Amino acid sequence: MLSYTEENYLKALLKLSFQNEDKPEAGTNEMAAYLGVKPATATDMLKKLKDKELVTYKKYGKILLTESGRKSGIAILRKHRLWETFLYEKLDFSWDEVHEVAEQLEHIQSAKLVNKLEEFLNFPEFDPHGDPIPKANGEIPLLEKTLLSELEIGTSGKVAAVKDTSTLFLQYLEKLNITIGTQLKVIDIVPFDGSLNLQIEKEEPRSVSMKFAESLFVQRI
Repeated sequence: MLSYTEENYLKALLKLSFQNEDKPEAGTNEMAAYLGVKPATATDMLKKLKDKELVTYKKYGKILLTESGRKSGIAILRKHRLWETFLYEKLDFSWDEVHEVAEQLEHIQSAKLVNKLEEFLNFPEFDPHGDPIPKANGEIPLLEKTLLSELEIGTSGKVAAVKDTSTLFLQYLEKLNITIGTQLKVIDIVPFDGSLNLQIEKEEPRSVSMKFAESLFVQRI
């Protein structure tokens, strides 16, 4: 059985591989920064994961999940996102609260419980932040999406996922009444700094920063 820390490392490596689709690998420093630990700490854990044949890793080289490591990482991610969905949909947690609690619940080992949870939630494909929920067989749903910053003037999009899942950004989105499915239209783009004049549903247009636009995924409509 894997320790909580080992599971956290596998999940982090999996998420980093999603970010680097062309090269599904990570460096030790990148891994350490992602987890908020020192490189030496990350190196020690990677050696343990390598001994268990969950990653391939050489000193100062790139880290890759083995087939077994990827399978374990997907299982952990699946539990995490199902628990987030449960907390959000059934217990009225806000979307900026679910991550921390799901971090604790994801380490429950009962596969039967996870499968029952998925069934209870009616087999959701995406969590409250728009991230795909892996199926029991490891299959991951796909969703075509683009950053809000890539929309042209006059085009519209429907919020599909949140790239920045920090508490501050999620709370800011709530303040703007933006959630998954909200319709946005780019009215204008300021050449000086790239800020957008954005219409949110039927409300009056308002200005948002380029940083904001680069933190939100939409589907073109």
